Amino acid sequence: MKKKKQVKILRFILLLLFAIFALFPLYWIILTSFKPVSELYTFPIKYWTNNPSLYGYKKLFQFVNFKQYFSNSIIVALAASSISTVFAMLSGYILSRKEFKFRNAITLFLFFSQMIPTYLIMVPQYVMFSNLHLINKLISITIVYSGFGAAFSTIMAKGFFDRIPKSLEEAALIDGCNEIEALFKITIPLMLPGLSAILSFSFVNNWNELFTAVMFLNTSDKYTVPVGLYSIVSKAGVQWNVLAAGIVIALLPTIIVFAIAQKYIIAGLTQGGLKD
Repeated sequence: MKKKKQVKILRFILLLLFAIFALFPLYWIILTSFKPVSELYTFPIKYWTNNPSLYGYKKLFQFVNFKQYFSNSIIVALAASSISTVFAMLSGYILSRKEFKFRNAITLFLFFSQMIPTYLIMVPQYVMFSNLHLINKLISITIVYSGFGAAFSTIMAKGFFDRIPKSLEEAALIDGCNEIEALFKITIPLMLPGLSAILSFSFVNNWNELFTAVMFLNTSDKYTVPVGLYSIVSKAGVQWNVLAAGIVIALLPTIIVFAIAQKYIIAGLTQGGLKD
């Protein structure tokens, strides 16, 4: 009993240290966003402020058009994640349920496509979209994000479909449904937790993406939040409280998405209680 208690205490201490290590950067960013300018470069370093200030947030919206950046990111992230989730749902179903030639090869190709560094295909992408006159347009990065997201999302969707018994669809076919009706009336409702997980992860990836957006977007009215934060660094010579305020606001959508979809994400990631 004593040994078990010591193990529990050690585990608690390790988890506490890990939590502190993981959460401290977030705490520091939030603290910096509320620090007045006079406390940003003080030494010794202050880990708390007695004079919280909204200067960083005010300067953020005065100095750059952060409102427009935020709006652009919402549009691009929602559109791209929705498109990739729909494609993933349909392609994942086919890879899971249909027997055809090269099915395993296609699945392997989707896996290996995730290993290709983004910067290796940036130049060909830029040339192609430039020839289509789509540079500096939100639709261009929406298309790119949808394509990248669809591959990873398809792999996830196939895994979720594999865990849903085929017998449920077969029973629906016996009852008079056609294959499309069985998919949308039986399988998709059971896939909702998995689709929520796919949509959430896709949204967060699209929201945080920087390199493609930096290359494709040239004017400030088209910037997304990551590009806007990058421009703050280059223009302002790093005003840390302004940058921290931007990061805090940029974190809000991802926090909200995971807060709303948390139970569906957990259900989706742990789905598999049903067996054939």
